[in-house]
Amino acid sequence: MKIYVVYDSEGEHTKALAHSIAEGAGKVKGAEVFIDHVDQADIYKLPEMDAIIWGCPGHFGTISSGLKSWIDRLGYLWAEGKLINKVGAVFCTTATTHGGLEATMLNLITPMLHQGMILVGLPGNIPENALYGSYYGVGITCPVESTELLSREGIELGKALGERVANVTKAFTNQPSGDEN
Repeated sequence: MKIYVVYDSEGEHTKALAHSIAEGAGKVKGAEVFIDHVDQADIYKLPEMDAIIWGCPGHFGTISSGLKSWIDRLGYLWAEGKLINKVGAVFCTTATTHGGLEATMLNLITPMLHQGMILVGLPGNIPENALYGSYYGVGITCPVESTELLSREGIELGKALGERVANVTKAFTNQPSGDEN
């Protein structure tokens, strides 16, 4: 199963989160994980993928311009139904505690719903998620005054999202289609 992690990152925080997500996905047997900055990400690879995880820094509660421009190029995939039933998930980082994490993730989810994708979030049974995270995906606060790229909780949440997406994708892609009769 193929999983594509696409991210926009102006500093290193969102890049580090993307890599922790890819690491988590790679722990699942059979997962082939690809990761690209949005400037290198190839929209023509998307139909080959079983799962797509995209994320960016939150800008005033919405998608960064780099990722938004890339998403806006997916119209032909929508017109041809190429992403219907692909598994999708989202992530973002902000500089402040109430910097619009969940608003950004909802904005990241909307194009996936338009494409007919199946969304995967994080449940509350993941200890770090119950107190620190979000159910919409992974949203991490990276305070400007901090010297660390990601907190321990942020790294764990990234790995958890990647692993969850890979496990859901594996279960989803291994299901019989019902056309065997």
